[in-house]
Amino acid sequence: MWTEIDNALTRTFRFQDFKMAFSFMSDVAEEAEYQEHHPWWSNEYNVVSFRLCTHDAGNTVTDKDHTLAAAIDKLAAEYGGN
Repeated sequence: MWTEIDNALTRTFRFQDFKMAFSFMSDVAEEAEYQEHHPWWSNEYNVVSFRLCTHDAGNTVTDKDHTLAAAIDKLAAEYGGN
């Protein structure tokens, strides 16, 4: 579940292994390019963490963030992330 902390949506996903996490990240990168909205994220082995906020809206959470979060959730489900 996404949580709003310090004017950003945050969530961490865990995958079976690094390869699965990296494949997921590649698909998220494609989606972010399509939406022209890019996340802050980090990856360590099978864990991918996100922080979403809209920079041109004063670093606050906007509809852009909720839309990208929904797309990320869909992709994570496809890759077995939880």
